[in-house]
Amino acid sequence: MKYQSDRVGQIPPYLFAEINKKKAKMMESGVDIIDLGIGDPDLPTPPHIVEKLVEEMNNPSNFKYPSFIGCTEFRQAVANFYQRQYGVNLDPETEVLALIGSKEGIAHIIPTLVDPGEYVLIPDPSYPVYRMATLLANGKYHNMPLLKENNFEPDFDLIPEEILRQSKLMFLNYPGNPTSATVDLSFFEKAIQFAKTRNIPIAHDSAYNMVTFDDYKAPSILQINGAKKYAVEFGSLSKTYNMTGWRIGYIVGNREIIKALSTYKSNTDTGQFTPIQKAAAFALNSDQSCIQTHNAIYKERMNAMLAGLKSIGIQVTPPKGSFFIWAPVPAGFTSAEFVTNVLEQTGVILTPGSAFGPSGEGYFRVSLSVPSERLYEAVERIKKNIKLEIV
Repeated sequence: MKYQSDRVGQIPPYLFAEINKKKAKMMESGVDIIDLGIGDPDLPTPPHIVEKLVEEMNNPSNFKYPSFIGCTEFRQAVANFYQRQYGVNLDPETEVLALIGSKEGIAHIIPTLVDPGEYVLIPDPSYPVYRMATLLANGKYHNMPLLKENNFEPDFDLIPEEILRQSKLMFLNYPGNPTSATVDLSFFEKAIQFAKTRNIPIAHDSAYNMVTFDDYKAPSILQINGAKKYAVEFGSLSKTYNMTGWRIGYIVGNREIIKALSTYKSNTDTGQFTPIQKAAAFALNSDQSCIQTHNAIYKERMNAMLAGLKSIGIQVTPPKGSFFIWAPVPAGFTSAEFVTNVLEQTGVILTPGSAFGPSGEGYFRVSLSVPSERLYEAVERIKKNIKLEIV
């Protein structure tokens, strides 16, 4: 007897779950693993945010069922953040919706907007959930290649007309995962013009918006005039405040899309635990110096890893956002072959670019989620144990 639907049957195992299985097995055998695979910050959540959570946990009224749209404090804090950071005005009642992490919202927006057989336009390479959630909704996806020579931006003119006629949603993601690519407002202007011309709404995944370096400031797609007619933006506190396990995020922008998503959510889940929402609101409204402190640490780690990669013949342009390095695979390897060899021979976990889509072949992703000394050690292990063609 078959105990799964055809939809679930077509979904491959989640990449990072498979990596964690292999990691656990190697650790059991005594291997010292350096995990540069998943983007889970090792830095702690700032103490003032944790203290606020404890305070809210001591209030019995916070233990009732949470509102599925998000508590008033959190939605207002998100609106405050957008005004402060981007100069964008949001109505917290109709243009902000709380999420149980942005991943949940990304997965739910697809069946909210897309009927079976319709298309979702997806960056390639990109976060695997865009594709998998589309398949689970009985939708189809069209890959938009992100190429280095085009600044890892999709070329909207290359999308076939027959695909465009059947497309109901487009995903964008900057600063990018896995490419770490960044854009300026001129790209978002082109994207909004495309959405307007083709009547295809845009969902911009902005999970890494506050992880930026030097003088670069990641823009919001909602800064473009008229963007709220065509776009929504996903945000997360996971990377900004090292709150990955707290599972708190939001979607902002087009009120019709948000209303539709809230209907879907109200019938499939409940809201996030109220103390977490209130602590997240406090995080957004309180002292933000922790962001600069964390970004300085990531910048130091990035420089260490870039220097290490250069020493083994792998050249990478320093990224301006995210805490990932998107590096070319050395000659003689596929993406999967390289990261498998590295894991088995050195105990260092990397992520193959091909796991993020066909256009990811030829690259691997490094997560800067360990201290600099471990990054140096990872490079030394690779240099010692993997035969590379230095070009």
